[in-house]
Amino acid sequence: MNMLQNVGRCVWLMIFVITSMMAITVEAQNGKKRAGVQVVANEAARRVDVMVDGQPFTSYIYPETLKKPVLYPLRTAKGTAVTRGYPLDPRPGERVDHPHHVGLWFNYGDVNGIDFWNNSDQIPAAERNKFGTITHRRVVRTKDGREQGELEVEMDWVMPDGKKILRENTKFIFHGGTDMRAVDRFTTLTALDTGVLFKDNKEGTLGLRVARGLEHPSKEPLVFTDASGKPTTVKALDNTGVEGMYRTSEGKTGDDVWGTRGRWTMLTGKVEGEPVVLAMLDHPENPGYPTYWHARGYGLFAANPLGQKALSNGKDELNLALKPGESKTFRHRILIFSGATEPNKVEAQYQRFIAQVHTMR
Repeated sequence: MNMLQNVGRCVWLMIFVITSMMAITVEAQNGKKRAGVQVVANEAARRVDVMVDGQPFTSYIYPETLKKPVLYPLRTAKGTAVTRGYPLDPRPGERVDHPHHVGLWFNYGDVNGIDFWNNSDQIPAAERNKFGTITHRRVVRTKDGREQGELEVEMDWVMPDGKKILRENTKFIFHGGTDMRAVDRFTTLTALDTGVLFKDNKEGTLGLRVARGLEHPSKEPLVFTDASGKPTTVKALDNTGVEGMYRTSEGKTGDDVWGTRGRWTMLTGKVEGEPVVLAMLDHPENPGYPTYWHARGYGLFAANPLGQKALSNGKDELNLALKPGESKTFRHRILIFSGATEPNKVEAQYQRFIAQVHTMR
């Protein structure tokens, strides 16, 4: 009996050891999975989630309520959301203007005479024939990595009558690092079976709507007009904790940034008490380089290389045109720093971006 008991104990001990080793192995594997950048597609939920070391960074989302796919929200390395919540997830004290400003997006205000920039689900039915929609086609691929993750997607630019005029192929590269996050967006637009004209227009092109803390302080109600001339009243809000400030590579600051050109622009401020610096980098091979900046104190941070006549008061003009089958590629990097960051550090990141794009060929 004792011998049988001893054998039983030995078998039980062996099972326990093997099970424990298996559990340790699984935990180690899960730990490896959580390290680095993970890009996880969820087509049923119409989204692709991006994690850095197991923590949420951003999501590529394409709900039917939006008129273009966007990255939303964007977070710092500490998890603080630097994008405005409205209209998807309104937060107390936010402005509720411009419902088409969601997260980080790419579109334009005059494409063959149709406005893709200002479209939203709040457009009255009688006016929808003036607005275009960008629809998600498919996730081409995702890739996880220790230093970076990748997402490649296809989209269609669709006119009000349902005609597709542009095919968009966009590759996102997501970077994680100590006190920094970054997104590269490489967007190639190809004209389909008709020519496409991007007539100079101030509403474009790469847009980011930032959290309240990154806005310029404002004491008075402001009125802005969209591309169709419709006024939007922006009410003055409590400026507690609001201390955003733009600065360009050319040394322009604050409201003086709007309508000027530069290789990059940075935006400093605090969000929920965390010092934050956002930077948007242009690339020398982009159309219209160096880009004009459509940067507004109320929280719109946009690079617009195509709106030259509107942004230069007629000094410059571009009117980018694509023949059927012709393509143009736009290359940008968005940086999110936690903590104070000087302009020379942004310039160094800009030079690094150029070098990395060159080595990708």
